[in-house]
Amino acid sequence: MKIEVWSDFVCPFCYIGKRRLEQALEQFPHRENVEIVFRSFELDPNAKKETPLTIHEIIANKYGISLEEAKRANADIGRQAEAVGLTFRFETMKPTNTFDAHRLAQYAKEKGKLNDMVERLFYAYFTESKFISDRDVLLALAEAAGLDRTEAEEVLAGGRYTEEVRRDEEEAAALGVRGVPFFVLNRKYAVSGAQPVEVFRQALEKVWEEEQQTSPLQPLATDQGGTCTDEGCSI
Repeated sequence: MKIEVWSDFVCPFCYIGKRRLEQALEQFPHRENVEIVFRSFELDPNAKKETPLTIHEIIANKYGISLEEAKRANADIGRQAEAVGLTFRFETMKPTNTFDAHRLAQYAKEKGKLNDMVERLFYAYFTESKFISDRDVLLALAEAAGLDRTEAEEVLAGGRYTEEVRRDEEEAAALGVRGVPFFVLNRKYAVSGAQPVEVFRQALEKVWEEEQQTSPLQPLATDQGGTCTDEGCSI
């Protein structure tokens, strides 16, 4: 089973949804047969790397609400994060552009380190309040994930993996993805948003059951009758 996840590293529900999916997988007896691939999606491709605004002010401006309302909304998201074992530090969060972080994740994917890199980027932004567009921060995270620092530095200094990021985003648009997180199972089923663990578990079970059906045909007789295979005929 293949699960593709479109997400952004500054999206709180992407991190929450990631953890809920992981908790569903812990309850899934066939989890070793599930492959998860994280895809690139920028919530705001035009976001500046540095802004004088806090995350509360950004939310207030974006949704046309008061600063206090924005703080209450973020506090509610923080409680949802806590429920799945995550810590969100909104007061010290550093909103930024995520394009380079996505390029780094694409590089990590090529090196077989994607899942680790994705988790580190989420944790760095939401829990450690790190500036995840800063070159030194990204290099430290890459090194911690087991990637070659010199090679990662070459990636970030140039334009490598730009096409891969854009391809993921174009594919998301083609699939009709308008918000993240967005989960696609076997290119047949979609789960939008940070759904409850039970929803993910039911989705896993449904797709698994379908995978085990070797034929789309439903038998009308319980007796197999006379048949032949490459090993011979029944007699």
